[in-house]
Amino acid sequence: MRTELRFLLAIVLMVGVLVGTNVLFPPVIPDTPTDAPGVAEREGVPEAGTPSLRLPPGGVVDEPSDDPSPPAVTAVPERLVTVETPLVRYTFTTRGGRVRSAILPNFESFAREGSVELVGAEVGPVLGSRVVVGADTVDLGALPFEVEPANGLLLSAGGGPQTLVFRHTAADPRGNVELRYTFRPDAYVVQVEGRVGFGGTVLLTELGDGLPLNEAREQEELRSRAYVTHHPREGVEARELTRVDEVEVTEGPLYWAGFRSRYFVLAMLANQAEGELEPFLGGAVATPIGEEESGQVDLVVAQPMASGGFSYRLFAGPQDYARLSTLGHEFQEINAYGWDFLRPILRPIVGVVTALLLWLHTSLGIGYGWVLVLFGVGMRILLWPLNQRAMRAQFRNMAVQPLLQDAQKRYKDDPEKLQKELMKLYKEHGFNPLAGCLPLLLPWPILITLFFVFQNTIELRGVPFLWLPDLSAPDPYFILPIFLGLSMFLLQWVSFRSMDQINPQMKFMLWFMPIFMVFIFFQFASGLNLYYAVSNVATIPQQWWIAKERKKVKVQQPEPATG
Repeated sequence: MRTELRFLLAIVLMVGVLVGTNVLFPPVIPDTPTDAPGVAEREGVPEAGTPSLRLPPGGVVDEPSDDPSPPAVTAVPERLVTVETPLVRYTFTTRGGRVRSAILPNFESFAREGSVELVGAEVGPVLGSRVVVGADTVDLGALPFEVEPANGLLLSAGGGPQTLVFRHTAADPRGNVELRYTFRPDAYVVQVEGRVGFGGTVLLTELGDGLPLNEAREQEELRSRAYVTHHPREGVEARELTRVDEVEVTEGPLYWAGFRSRYFVLAMLANQAEGELEPFLGGAVATPIGEEESGQVDLVVAQPMASGGFSYRLFAGPQDYARLSTLGHEFQEINAYGWDFLRPILRPIVGVVTALLLWLHTSLGIGYGWVLVLFGVGMRILLWPLNQRAMRAQFRNMAVQPLLQDAQKRYKDDPEKLQKELMKLYKEHGFNPLAGCLPLLLPWPILITLFFVFQNTIELRGVPFLWLPDLSAPDPYFILPIFLGLSMFLLQWVSFRSMDQINPQMKFMLWFMPIFMVFIFFQFASGLNLYYAVSNVATIPQQWWIAKERKKVKVQQPEPATG
């Protein structure tokens, strides 16, 4: 069962038990055959007035064209150049001016030795380009380029932007091609610009075959990998790579398109301009490659060209919500939290909780493990008055319960009289079967929020605590899930010990729920287990006090009327 479904099942059952107990038991783009047409058709876009591209299938079309033929390409040996910034280390090849590797030196890979790779041998080079010229498609990825500076670039923190230029010079000036990559030392964004002398109507750019595996739990990461697009009308749409079993075409216009994994992103974005929208990306084609459900999907992004020129932005980096938000067009939603129907509610809560955790970590100078301990205790202290109110409501319900039972016996043959008597008792004693459980539901939004915080918050990736190697991964020794189950059992036992008689169903839940919670939570992030277990332990003193008060209330219960 998938992690999200297992968590949803746990929440539904726990809330059901909580409410039911109070109500029912009061306390008591691909290569296709060469005969396919290679034509880029344009459609108007009402929102922005820019063309929508119906994507050509790629490949060189052998049909004759009235346009001047593009120059022939001669294969030459390639040379590699490196661009190193404080955030990303790129390796480019002079064959096609493509990216051969992209490494994030500040993030450790848990699937191999070394740093996280977003481009590498596992998925092949990216940013290989093809230009549609009339009925022909010219592959720029096969062109030999000269590069300037010849030794690449080294950007230092605090410095300004620098540009790496690739030039292909042909005997016929129409065959000249220039590619420019501009880097900033403090950004994961690369500005890409190019111009081809022989013109062109559509640029087809390869984004590779997906992101390499970088997490220890391979199957979980395979499920998290997807290609994502953002259409002005359709919104953000994600498609898991393992579920792509045939060619999928996403018609443009698009704000952006790319790959994402659990924590990282590789994507192309349309340029962001002040006042006016830049031309959108034109569409995308995803083609499965390799074995079925391998998670390898070739993604080609198209965009219109103006007089042989093109430009776009490349993002290769972590899913840092603050950084992604600055890039515009809801790019931060490339790996949206939670299920669609919950996102409008979850997003603000996730933002507040994440910001609070980061603030506690930075301000107090303590590790995230201790931040979660402090957060769990703090939440229970904050909710103490609400829990007190809930327990007082239960006490009122408990006090009036004998009167309700007596009325049900006396007027069992007179439903109308029974209804009036019950309404009278409800009004006189403030009886409300849900009053005792509603305040107790307040911790659940926080628990649900933390579940999604640990799903893809980059700051919590690989953070150790005590015996735990990674707070975002399950406890390898299952100590926390078992401790969580024990803490839940203890909470229920403290509550039940104040009751003279325990309903058989309640006895069953006393044993079933802790075991069920261990089963559900043993594969969840250890940080989530840590928070929930600490929260349970912090609740025990209040639960103990409530149990003592419940015994006092039973002594003061009113006697049923006689006669």
